Amino acid sequence: MVNTTRCVLAVPALALLLGVTGTAAAATRTYDIDPEHTFPSFEADHLGGLSVWRGKFNSSHGSVTLDREAGSGTMEVVVDVSSIDFGHDALNEHALGAELFDAGEYPRAVYKGRLEDFVDGRPTRVAGELTLHGVTRPVELEVRSFKCMPHPVLKRELCGADALATIQRDEFGIDAGKDYGFDMAVTLRIQVEAIVREE
Repeated sequence: MVNTTRCVLAVPALALLLGVTGTAAAATRTYDIDPEHTFPSFEADHLGGLSVWRGKFNSSHGSVTLDREAGSGTMEVVVDVSSIDFGHDALNEHALGAELFDAGEYPRAVYKGRLEDFVDGRPTRVAGELTLHGVTRPVELEVRSFKCMPHPVLKRELCGADALATIQRDEFGIDAGKDYGFDMAVTLRIQVEAIVREE
């Protein structure tokens, strides 16, 4: 469900950036994604433009590193494919089978990338790779919104983002419906919140 095109991202994520020392290293902070406020979602064609099916994944985790001063960072988001939710039980079950996600064989989807093109301390793009259905391909995320603030309860820094991506699912080996005229393009969206890790 993803290709080397654009994605709009709104996610703080995981990984460790570094290779930097001294002051720059001290400015790099790690944030853990809050699974209660992070739900990757998608929009997919049904019958060649007849309608748009929308769904989300209810379980994901990951982390982000961020150095706003240096304009750098990394992210990793891990999605539990079996948590797919179309709001339709029969379709959920079908999506987990071999014709689509084959969740028994490929239980996780993983996106890893570098935060790039910072403007006023905020990333506007993520260059990375998506692993889905056993296939890894480059995917670029466009970060449309990004904000950090003190968490009102935990009193630690909280960051949030919103992102979007258009991918070709057949490039990941998920081509069900192609012979019936289904458009293989899928819009991937991620709204995410992550809180700074305690030292």
